[in-house]
Amino acid sequence: PKKEAAAPAAAPKKEASGERSERRVKMNRMRSRIAQRLKDAQNETAMLTTFQEVDMSALMALRKTHKDAFEAKYGSRMGFMGAFIKASAQMLVDIPAVNAVIEGGDVIYRDYVDVSVAVASPRGLVVPVLRNVESKNIAEIELELADLANRARSDQIALEDMAGGTFTISNGGVFGSLMGTPIINMPQSAVLGMHATKPRAVVVDGQVVARPMMYLALTYDHRLIDGREAATFLVGLRERIQDPARMLLDL
Repeated sequence: PKKEAAAPAAAPKKEASGERSERRVKMNRMRSRIAQRLKDAQNETAMLTTFQEVDMSALMALRKTHKDAFEAKYGSRMGFMGAFIKASAQMLVDIPAVNAVIEGGDVIYRDYVDVSVAVASPRGLVVPVLRNVESKNIAEIELELADLANRARSDQIALEDMAGGTFTISNGGVFGSLMGTPIINMPQSAVLGMHATKPRAVVVDGQVVARPMMYLALTYDHRLIDGREAATFLVGLRERIQDPARMLLDL
């Protein structure tokens, strides 16, 4: 009978090079609370995300024209967040369901707009609240936002600063995010996701031109907010950003 060939010798095991240590670190109170609220949103809401895109040309031109005068008067840089927060506040007043929340068997409609804004801190992203933004102008919003951002960077944001809030805005674009689906910040009913502004080919008056475009995402609780309301919110927001005079006139 034919002798079977010997099996090839097993290759010697290679030991992993370098250290393979682990560290166990207790989750801080703030991160634990944020984690719980995000998981609550997944478990308790019917989350759905709708998208829109906005041409940033007009807002960028406005900033270029007035940024030096703004900084000279207020001692703070002029960004884009103030305009997005103000435009969102106007749309939240126009479409109250996006600013509302389900509580038991009731719907609570708010006559004020408190916007939670995600900012970076040494402990990660935190969401301090700008209160009554429906009654503030863009300059007031920018100054308050700058103060919150400075306090976040110096780790001086307390849990009380993040209490409340009727709507959240998260700007992943500062980290280069092109598109995402944000998670509702409980107990709110909607969150706006801003993203990176990139030059893209778009059709304007029948001509293909390059414009600075941003994708917007609105995640909302479909138990309370219908698709029509969500789409209307984003379209109104886009119109105000593309024509900033509409914010001044509240159109």
